[in-house]
Amino acid sequence: MNSKRTLVNGLAWASLAALTHAATSQAPPTAPFVTHQLKPDIYWIEGGGGNSTVIIGANGVIVVDAKTTKAGGQELLDDIAKITPKPVTTVILTHSDGDHVNGLAAFPAGVKVIAQENNKKEQEAALAAGGRGAPPADHLPTQVITKEKETINIEGQKLELYHWAPAHTSGDLIVYLPTQKIVATGDIIAAANPYPRIHDEKNGSTEGWITTAKGIASLDADIFVPGHGNIQTKADIQKRIVDAEARRAQVKEMVAQGKSLDEIKTAVGDNDKLNYKSWTQVCYEEMTKK
Repeated sequence: MNSKRTLVNGLAWASLAALTHAATSQAPPTAPFVTHQLKPDIYWIEGGGGNSTVIIGANGVIVVDAKTTKAGGQELLDDIAKITPKPVTTVILTHSDGDHVNGLAAFPAGVKVIAQENNKKEQEAALAAGGRGAPPADHLPTQVITKEKETINIEGQKLELYHWAPAHTSGDLIVYLPTQKIVATGDIIAAANPYPRIHDEKNGSTEGWITTAKGIASLDADIFVPGHGNIQTKADIQKRIVDAEARRAQVKEMVAQGKSLDEIKTAVGDNDKLNYKSWTQVCYEEMTKK
């Protein structure tokens, strides 16, 4: 029984890695870098893939997410050097997607990399599969988060790290700065998309997304740095939750009526031409899974 489970899990991780590489290789051109100051010691750097949050500590810098490529990672480091002469000592990853991870190839050897435990498994699977888009082998996570909430102090900064459930991926991590009232959401929130994106190939979950987004909204914060797009407010997060729950409820009702996916998409107006499964489709597939 255990050997069979191990084989199944291995095949699942291999499939995940192949899909991850395909998605990364088809990524669109990235936007130019722009640095924004949020608080005296907190910055948001957009462009080059996913957003990065930069936290200036007593003797070093903490970076949340590291851009898409080695060149992008180097540009991020160059932009940080314009803000402060302090070295980058720690990187926190919100999830395993290449546009948040692969820029680590430019980071100094020995930098601490913190991630949720499933994020590390996803990266190891992608690395084992090899090929374009694999994460840098010498910058895999060095510290994993295993609890729903862990409070850590780095460079004199207090951070709270949360993992409520598999959501966008199985290894999402929310970074909360309680003193500054800032949250880095990763791709749980991607401001340009009207509905959440779920990586079901990474064991993400629509129900888990709702749980996680509600957790984010419950934090005492007024600035939310999304994985992509512009800064969000608590009201923005709450509206996204309401819209996602409403669509999920619609799908559930029509599944109970025996409607097909195409019929449901037509009924709810899901006409988006996406290169990934829509929220509607993932909801449907979860609800009709045998």
